[in-house]
Amino acid sequence: MCYAIPGKVIDINNKIVTVEYFGEQKKAINEIDDLKVGDYIYAQGGYVIKNIPEAEAQSILTTWKETFFELQELDLRLSRLDLEKKGIDKKLALILDRAAEDLPLKEADLLHLLNLEDDKQIELLFKVANFLRQKHLGNSCCVHGIIEFSNYCSQGCLYCGISNHNKALPRYRMTKKEIIETAYEAIEKDGFKALVLQSGEDPEYSIDDLSDIVKEIKKRSAVLIFISFGEVGLDGLKKLYQAGARGLLMRFETSNKALYDKLHPGKTLENRLQHLEEAFKMGYLIITGGLIGLPGQAKTDILNDILLTKRLNTEMYTFGPFLPHPHTPLAKVKPPAVKDVLKTLAVARIAGGKDAKIVVTTGFETLYAGAREEGLIAGANSVMLNVTPKKYSENYSIYPGRAHAGEGIQEQIDTTLKVLRDLGRAPTDLGITHD
Repeated sequence: MCYAIPGKVIDINNKIVTVEYFGEQKKAINEIDDLKVGDYIYAQGGYVIKNIPEAEAQSILTTWKETFFELQELDLRLSRLDLEKKGIDKKLALILDRAAEDLPLKEADLLHLLNLEDDKQIELLFKVANFLRQKHLGNSCCVHGIIEFSNYCSQGCLYCGISNHNKALPRYRMTKKEIIETAYEAIEKDGFKALVLQSGEDPEYSIDDLSDIVKEIKKRSAVLIFISFGEVGLDGLKKLYQAGARGLLMRFETSNKALYDKLHPGKTLENRLQHLEEAFKMGYLIITGGLIGLPGQAKTDILNDILLTKRLNTEMYTFGPFLPHPHTPLAKVKPPAVKDVLKTLAVARIAGGKDAKIVVTTGFETLYAGAREEGLIAGANSVMLNVTPKKYSENYSIYPGRAHAGEGIQEQIDTTLKVLRDLGRAPTDLGITHD
């Protein structure tokens, strides 16, 4: 989990390799010196993670082959585009037709989709988004693991439950050894091929400390590591990349500068975006997006958030609901409607380009029990599972009542696999978005 299916290398062009999976060809970035044509490899997030013996690969492929095509057939059935336009206004029908044909939409058209209120019209929007997801990305669904190793944070973001506003929260900080051992178990025992290391902006961990953790995890296991430590500075990003990190998860939260300034005392949107832009130039895979339902946020802001996410060369879009925490200044603000979150995912799929990965966030699952299933048929194709030790995970309280907080990792895996199989999705992550 992300259960990478082995693929066979059929071409190598500098650092870009072409890999064949069940007749499909995908590209990945290779950093293994002795890789050659004919080798079998695991790839994750568009990176070659490791090569494996041919006999082992063939055994896994034999096990997967029948299941893979069965899932693919089910996904094709569920994503078939059969738009019932009777009673639908001509403007919406034209917008959805253009979207389904991959024709560019005007910003006014995308805003029209975000403003839909009629249930039948919204359902048509979801169908088009799901059709486009299947058309361009097939039935692959990426499942990352996430380790939340510290809930200390020096920042005072008004909406966040682990910010320095929350004096009631029991704080924790995992040791280097605990983090490394947790990662090792998630990779070697539970089968994860991609992990997010996340914390608040905790000054107790120096960049050297964080780099050492990344290096040791990479030394012990083959894995794609995303970092999510907040704003670590451009030099920090360089050091962490040199240590082996290849992805950055950092939301910009809102593209509305005035709103950003209000919600993030002492921080600037410009600096946040500079981190993301420079990280991409360094070679990081970018996971970013915004919050839905912030006080003072308009639908035009959400559209601008989606368009900014695209401009940032984002590998995976992350849009989740604002959830009020009782120990923050925004405790009395109501969360957004479920349909507004789903519409955002769908419009992100339509506007975000054919290769966008879109995650169903844990925040959305906290807001709504059916979020994972409904998000995945509204254009999303990624989920994250929490592999933080249970004695810590309940205190990573960025919002109250987090979904899956009391579940063990095996329970999360079993539940996730059932959802994916019911929808015809394979828990894999094939190919790269940005060359």
